[in-house]
Amino acid sequence: MLQLNYIRENRDAVVERLAVKNFKDVALVDEIISLDEQRRKIQSESDAIAAEANSSAKQIGDLMRQGKKEEAEAIKAKSSGYKEQQKQFAEKLAEVEATLNEKIVLLPNLPHSSVPVGVSAEDNEVVLTHGEVPTLTESKLPHWELLTKYDIVDLELGVKVTGAGFPVYKGKGARLQRALINFFLDQAAEAGYREVQVPIVVNEASAFATGQLPDKEGQMYHVTNDDLYLIPTAEVPVTNLYRDVIVKEEQFPIRHCAYTPCFRREAGSYGAHVRGLNRLHQFDKVEAVQIVHPDKSYEVLEEMSQYVQGLLQKLELPYRVLRLCGGDMSFTSALTYDMEVYSAAQERWLEVSSVSNFETFQSNRLKVRFKNADGKMQLAHTLNGSALALPRIVASILENNQSEKGIKIPAALVPYTGFEYID
Repeated sequence: MLQLNYIRENRDAVVERLAVKNFKDVALVDEIISLDEQRRKIQSESDAIAAEANSSAKQIGDLMRQGKKEEAEAIKAKSSGYKEQQKQFAEKLAEVEATLNEKIVLLPNLPHSSVPVGVSAEDNEVVLTHGEVPTLTESKLPHWELLTKYDIVDLELGVKVTGAGFPVYKGKGARLQRALINFFLDQAAEAGYREVQVPIVVNEASAFATGQLPDKEGQMYHVTNDDLYLIPTAEVPVTNLYRDVIVKEEQFPIRHCAYTPCFRREAGSYGAHVRGLNRLHQFDKVEAVQIVHPDKSYEVLEEMSQYVQGLLQKLELPYRVLRLCGGDMSFTSALTYDMEVYSAAQERWLEVSSVSNFETFQSNRLKVRFKNADGKMQLAHTLNGSALALPRIVASILENNQSEKGIKIPAALVPYTGFEYID
């Protein structure tokens, strides 16, 4: 959530930056500024009445102690309406604040100055490409056929048990999943992230604090009887560990990693690009989250990008890094890097990680603050990134490493799988 004082003091800059995200509802920005002016005016008038009430109460007390009861009663009669006025101001203030809060959460985060202008994924900027795309034989198979060939993932069995998008992992497929999760968690621990195990359902306050609500309500599974949401990413519960917390500056950077299953409805997703493991309703992911000093957040973003790239290098996967354009960014992000691996059988790039800086957008909702060197309260910056999401990593390992002998497991994973080939 954007900060009101920034919107008020930088109206034109806010409108300009929102336009980069293709958000052009200037009227909403002006309405928010107008509501804020109303709020401040009502608050000022309410404070003035409260001050008069306090002053009158003091005068009445002084006069009564001096035995001037008649004068005291006159002031008392004059100030009898203060209580009702204060009540009316409180009601007006609550009404305006409720409307203001409803409106301000509709504004996305402001994109960083380096964010490219664009309307879709086609306009994203390729920052770098690493590794060589493997050359496969004519008999190459896409991963959904390899899943069946080696009997390692059963998509139809998942349909029977639950529905489409809920795969059943079997044998070496299940062991590969477990190997990847443990590998990613061990790598995160070595990089200084403290592992946490968190709930996979969250309440409405948590989903709102990290920006999933109200923006992505239709994409989350909602447990209606209990008003809880299945998490779309561990970002939600992990970041909310610090909701309404005042941290000490010396605690920065706060680093956490967590493995969780993730759940996304992915409504409206269909076509060849979502076949097999390309897009699922339930999938496994290790998430990295940082809460940092505002002066360091973009330096930390680059570090997190390098860390995720290091994982892909250890898995021997060709990848590229994209700087997302305004039209392809999330509602909450100020700057996002996507990491995509090359799927040799599908002959296309697959997103496996997004690393984002949210600046104060999440922390303003979370109210995660620290006392700076001047002794003033300041909002922290939050960042997170997939490190990594498993389905498309598995798809790329299967497709890129297929041979007559079987699927060769990357050397870094062999100590975790206990086998070198899926055959």
